[in-house]
Amino acid sequence: MRQSKLFTKTKKEAPKDEVSKNAQLLIRAGFVHKEMAGVYSFLPLGLRVLNKVIDVIREEMNAIGGQEVSLSALQEKSLWEKTDRWDDGKVDVWFKTALKNGTEVGLGWSHEEPITKIVQQQISSHRDLPVLAYQFQTKFRNETRAKSGIMRTREFIMKDLYSFARTQEEHEKVYATVRDAYMKIFKRVGLGKETYPAFASGGAFSKYSEEFQTVSDAGEDLLYIDEASGQALNKEVLNDEVLADLGLKREQLVEKKSIEVGNIFTLGTRFSEPLGLSYKDEQGNAVPVVMGCYGIGPARVMGTIAEVLSDEKGIVWPESVAPFHVHLLSLGAGEKADEVYEMLTKAGIEVLYDDRDASAGEKFADSDLLGIPYRLVVGKRLLESGKAEIKRRTEEHGEEISFEDIVAYFKK
Repeated sequence: MRQSKLFTKTKKEAPKDEVSKNAQLLIRAGFVHKEMAGVYSFLPLGLRVLNKVIDVIREEMNAIGGQEVSLSALQEKSLWEKTDRWDDGKVDVWFKTALKNGTEVGLGWSHEEPITKIVQQQISSHRDLPVLAYQFQTKFRNETRAKSGIMRTREFIMKDLYSFARTQEEHEKVYATVRDAYMKIFKRVGLGKETYPAFASGGAFSKYSEEFQTVSDAGEDLLYIDEASGQALNKEVLNDEVLADLGLKREQLVEKKSIEVGNIFTLGTRFSEPLGLSYKDEQGNAVPVVMGCYGIGPARVMGTIAEVLSDEKGIVWPESVAPFHVHLLSLGAGEKADEVYEMLTKAGIEVLYDDRDASAGEKFADSDLLGIPYRLVVGKRLLESGKAEIKRRTEEHGEEISFEDIVAYFKK
């Protein structure tokens, strides 16, 4: 991609009404556009990052046997009434409306009911289980605290996986497998070191759950961490009973602010019983299916990366989710830079090529703001020696490299 053809431009200042660092950086760098409070559109660079986060999640869900589906955002009232969640006082985030024929519908904020109805029509025998079905689907939640940039929005893509098992024991094995897959996801996207599975309230779903919390001063949650074991608790469940159950001591816990990047719940038969989801066991008896649900918001992960992995100059994207692998800058060496760009592109290396008629200072500042992992500079000064300068975004100083070795450097 030639940067001169990129329709988005960087900005020196963020909108005055934007208080979160992730939104300030992502808007300034041209990754997202703010439509209104809690609603953002993804621009070309931002969509590349979002899709790479989604790809990482999809790979790990497929690796544990997940099967991808895509469910409707429109929800019928009668289905949700069967589980007493259409007018549930605990759920105050619904966007609801009436169609022209008077039918009342809601925009889905979660999908336990519809996926349970679908599975109910697909399984009958114990041989059909377990099932892991997941999707990347737009959710709508009327958030009252939409001040955290893309980490808390009213319209967002959610990866929600639902598991269906024969017994509690089988469910616990599935649950542990998904839990491990989540930790792999956060490690792959660069958040592994500061992300903890944390004991938490189950909210509208169950009594308790586990949240995946990334330590950050920008977080809305308070986390208590036993650093020796890696076990953590959300402040809202911090009591002597829970500490005793987990074998933790209050005086050993360290308090830190954190961002919730994922959560997993045991649902039991909370949805399968009212919606008639059962299977025939080996004796022919009807047994309710044991369920679990597991969520990650790809945009929330992206926003958390921008919060945690950034510095005073801009964003620092991990290679796994960066919009491009290399940021090629031409400093008065257009013909040779063009040649390097074509060479890298043919080698299958993702390159953003800054071919703009701009000063070196502007190009360097924009490169730091965009946060692409490697910066490759082709300039007049080094042309005679047949070299370019390469620098990692995470390092202060670069190194010289011959033009002949550039492709091999990135291929390794």
